[in-house]
Amino acid sequence: MGDSGPTYLGLDLSTQQLKAIVVDDQLKVLDEAYVQFDNDLPEFRTYGGVINKKESASVAVAPCLMWVKALDMLLDKLRVCGVDFARVQGISGCAQQHGTVYWSKGSRELLRNLSPDKFLHQQLCNAFATNYSPIWMDSSTSAECEILEQTVGGPQNLAQITGSKAYERFSGPQIAKIWRTRPDAYANTERISLISSFVASLLVGDYAPIDYSDGSGMNLLDIRTKDWNDQLLEASGPDLRGKLGETVPSYTNLASISSYYVERFGFSDQYDPKTLPEGHVLCNPLDKDAYMTMLCFKNGSFTRERIRDSAAGGSWQIFNELLDSTPRGNFGNIALYFDAPEIIPALVGDHRFNKADDKISRYSSKEVEVRALIEGQFIAKRAYAEDFGFVIASNSRIIATGGASANKTMLQVLADVFNAPVYTTEVANSAVLGAAYLAKYALHRDKNNFQEITKYIPEPQLLCTPYSDAESIYKPMVARYRRIVAQLLKQNASS
Repeated sequence: MGDSGPTYLGLDLSTQQLKAIVVDDQLKVLDEAYVQFDNDLPEFRTYGGVINKKESASVAVAPCLMWVKALDMLLDKLRVCGVDFARVQGISGCAQQHGTVYWSKGSRELLRNLSPDKFLHQQLCNAFATNYSPIWMDSSTSAECEILEQTVGGPQNLAQITGSKAYERFSGPQIAKIWRTRPDAYANTERISLISSFVASLLVGDYAPIDYSDGSGMNLLDIRTKDWNDQLLEASGPDLRGKLGETVPSYTNLASISSYYVERFGFSDQYDPKTLPEGHVLCNPLDKDAYMTMLCFKNGSFTRERIRDSAAGGSWQIFNELLDSTPRGNFGNIALYFDAPEIIPALVGDHRFNKADDKISRYSSKEVEVRALIEGQFIAKRAYAEDFGFVIASNSRIIATGGASANKTMLQVLADVFNAPVYTTEVANSAVLGAAYLAKYALHRDKNNFQEITKYIPEPQLLCTPYSDAESIYKPMVARYRRIVAQLLKQNASS
């Protein structure tokens, strides 16, 4: 499970470097990488990640394109480290505060149409109205600070609104200085990002909003309303509200990652529903922005009853004893039993294979037959669930319902195949009861979330947990199942 569960990527664009850490579901650090600006990107001629302008010691800037190129290099380094980007479920980041990036007109279309065949820095070389971003070390905005304080009646009033008196390094004065000293660059600016929202913009392939926390370090945001203060905006530049965009909480789930990273590095597109020729993607009944998947199979309980009758004389007790008497993995034997033409895969008949993947007509014992049936059914479900993006994680659990959920011997195999605990629920009439729950949820959803509304539903009961060696046994068997099915389908197509 440790090499297949979800991971999370953290980024930090600090003054001197861009760093990444990948953690697993237990927050254990798996991989680290960094790009040190001075050493790894010497062509930008920074010292400590900064360029101090000769004309004024108080001016401190950094090249926007250096940060873009650093992201290119960082992801390549992670790939060389062996990071599986498809496992990354979420990305978040932090950055040096107060710096501002000025996107030129037309840059949004560039972000939305990045080509995976080219580096980011090749495509965004003309994306900035100013090639250098003023950063937190810049102290050249004394005049702009004074104007901001005068606009609202003094430093105390400014602190009352924005949380701070005017500081030269803050973004509001920096923006005002660009407007005052470089009006053409300001007029050509389509969007102004903080460095943190700039990194987020690169990742989502669109302009990302500024979060409340970093926004409150600008001398522009009303920390109580969490909105821009109009008086301060007017004093800092025309049409500034449109150039800054909206503000959002720091924990906001912005969007799925840009298709650029999906195609170039193999990231998973987390929000778009994954569709396949088999199976179904349905709109989630509880969340209009979410989806749910459903896999349907014909050959379930009736097929199990057929093998029960032939191998165990119609007795479930004997069937379970036979199942329990064989080891996990069934000596390498694997089988597919389809009484009726199956939905997925499109096959019919009994298909038995030995450990060498040779197709055979029968097994030498009844217990091998029974385990081949049960393991085959559950391995198939895992294989197709994984095709839809299912990933076994430390918090994965299976809730078994229906008649077979009373058979603990069978559910133990289910737990082992999926390497996840199996729970059962004793709630009867689950479909019609769910309709009643939905009625309450629909009525109260504006005031309470689903968990609060349904908190009185009995919790499912843990019935089985997987053995410690389960994943090492069944992960290879899932791969074998895929090969066997592909072979059978190919033979059907050619016959």
